[in-house]
Amino acid sequence: MRNRFYTLSAPLLAAALLLNVTACKKKGAEPQESEEELSETAALRQRLEKVIRPIQKVEGLNPERVALGERLYHDPNLSSDGTISCASCHDITAGGVDGEPTSPGVGGVRGGVNSPTTLNSHLNFVQFWDGRADTLEIQARGPIENPVEMANNFDAVIAYLKSEESYVEGFKNAFDDGEITDENVVSAIADYERTLTTPNSPFDRWLQGDDDALNEKEFAGLKDFVEVGCTSCHTGEGLGGTMFQNMGNIHDYFGTLERKLDETDYGRFNVTHDEKDKHRFKVPILRNIALTGPYMHDGSVDNLADVTRIMGYHQLGKELDDETIDNIVTFLHTLTGEQPTVDIEALQLPAPRTNAEQKDADADEG
Repeated sequence: MRNRFYTLSAPLLAAALLLNVTACKKKGAEPQESEEELSETAALRQRLEKVIRPIQKVEGLNPERVALGERLYHDPNLSSDGTISCASCHDITAGGVDGEPTSPGVGGVRGGVNSPTTLNSHLNFVQFWDGRADTLEIQARGPIENPVEMANNFDAVIAYLKSEESYVEGFKNAFDDGEITDENVVSAIADYERTLTTPNSPFDRWLQGDDDALNEKEFAGLKDFVEVGCTSCHTGEGLGGTMFQNMGNIHDYFGTLERKLDETDYGRFNVTHDEKDKHRFKVPILRNIALTGPYMHDGSVDNLADVTRIMGYHQLGKELDDETIDNIVTFLHTLTGEQPTVDIEALQLPAPRTNAEQKDADADEG
C-alpha cells in the first residue's frame, strides 16, 4: 500500500503555517490596539492620575455607630410631624437625591435650592452649595432645625429618642458615654453617610488599568472632557467638591435667567457677605451625575446635555458642538459606581408620630 502522507518541503511548510495563522486571525482574533493608541491611552491615564483618584471605601468606622446612623437617617420621626427623614430628600436608592428641582419639607414647604446627593458626600471639602458647613456633622444638624425641612429642634428629637428603648440601647452600643445627645445624633448620621461610597465605576476601573472598561465613545468623551477643560474644576476622588467657583466665570450666567434673582442665587456671599463671593458656589462632585438630576443649584436644568452646554459656554468660554456634548455626556455615565442599598424593614423603625405624639413625648421627658 502506498503511503498517503507526504513530506512537505521546508518552504511549503512555512507557507502553510503562515496561511493557517492568518486564517485564524481573520476568523476569531480581536483587532489589537496600535502602538499609537496604546500610548495615547497610557498618556491620558498618567495625566489624570495626578488629579483624579478612584473612589475608596472609608475604613475604620464603628459599625454600631454606622448602624445607628442608618436608622436615624431613615427615621421620619426626627422631623416635627413624623413625615420627613433625611432619606426623603436624599434617597440612597435613587442616587442620594429625590429627583426634584427643590425638595418639600414639613407641610410641603419647599427649600430654595436643589438637594445635593449624599452619596460620596464625605469627599466634599465643605457641605451645602454655599459651603456653610465645614463637616458632615454640621451638615447633619442643619436640616433637622431648618423650618422648611424637618422643622424640629434637638430637645424634641432627644426626647423622642429617649422614649424608644431600641434607640436607648443603640446609643449605649455606639458611643462610649452611651448618651443620647445632639452631638451623638449628628455623629452617627455623619458616619453612616461616610459609608455611602460608590466604588468600581467603569471610569475607576479604567483609571486602575482596565482598558476595556470604557468603550470607544466613552473614551472619546473622556478625552473631550479633559481637552475642553472640565478637569480645571472637576478633580479629586469625587471629580469635584474641592473648591468654590463663580457661576458665570467667563460669560454672565445669571443675567440670562428668565426669572427674578433671589438670595439663593448669591451662593457663598450669603455666608461671607463678601461681594467677590456673590454667585460663587461649591463645585459639585460628578460621581453618579447621571442619577442625580435635575441639575444646577436651583434644579432648573433637567438633562446632562444642556448642563454640559451651559458649563462649556459660561464657565469655559467654549461653544461646544453637539458631537462633543454627546461624547461628554456618554463619558459622564461611566461615573456611576456600585450603589448602596437599604432594607427598611430590617431597620425596624418606630411608627411615624404625629405632632401631638411628639409633644406628649416632650412633656414626658420634661
